[in-house]
Amino acid sequence: MPVEVKVLGPLFVGDGCGVEYAPTAPKSRQLLALLVLNANQVVSTAMCIDELWGSSPPASAASTVQTYILQIRRALRRMPALGGSQAESLRTRHQGYQFVVGREEMDLFRFKESLAQARIALTAENYELGASLLQEGLGTWRGPALVDVQAGPLISMHLTQLGELRFSALEQRIEAELRMGLHHELISELFRLVEEFPVHENLHAQLMVALYRAGRRAQALEVYQQLRTVLISELGIEPSSRIQHLHGAVLSNDSALEPPVARPSGLARSLDLVGSGPVGPGGLR
Repeated sequence: MPVEVKVLGPLFVGDGCGVEYAPTAPKSRQLLALLVLNANQVVSTAMCIDELWGSSPPASAASTVQTYILQIRRALRRMPALGGSQAESLRTRHQGYQFVVGREEMDLFRFKESLAQARIALTAENYELGASLLQEGLGTWRGPALVDVQAGPLISMHLTQLGELRFSALEQRIEAELRMGLHHELISELFRLVEEFPVHENLHAQLMVALYRAGRRAQALEVYQQLRTVLISELGIEPSSRIQHLHGAVLSNDSALEPPVARPSGLARSLDLVGSGPVGPGGLR
């Protein structure tokens, strides 16, 4: 039975049938989360102490860490996936511990692999493959990372990095889908995202481009004005020069904003039914 280790959502260490074997005690669970986040690397006892107690560890911190490690081993030993030898996944190293897991057994490894492959595809301008890989990676998330684990300073640092990585993947996926001509399909999602992140300029820029390409130029301009109002009122700053240039491009109907050639399987819109040749009598081309 395969092993499953998950951190992109609630912590899960168990088998492929969904049976969990991670300890339930908060401190043991927190320590296991730290080890899993650093899978296949040695985590020193000093790091464990820093995560669990910060700058005010008890005098017995080192021995208490050993007790928590024992609790984790006992919990993992119940896992039948490797015939009761799963405790060997948690190994004692010089002045530290190492949680060993295969790359295919952990959601974080799969997420990062999808992002790496997507980066290669996007560099080659294969936007369809890149978007698919990014969506596959984002699909490994089941909610906020380690949402059910108490986070000390080291786990908190990892969570910040993971959140940034997830958000970057989302932005790249949207950008790739804009390059594919999926502006109509993206508008609803982008409206939701700019409501959630009201001062994030790139999301507003993506929404402006999607609206413009969908023939909703006035709404694209409204999105810019709304962003500008929020930035001035909340942060006391003007929008960056880059999004100001985008605003100018929308105002001037810059040809650089035109959508890519429609996909053969795409739904033709009324505004796209005629070419760009001269307009004849009655408005017909």
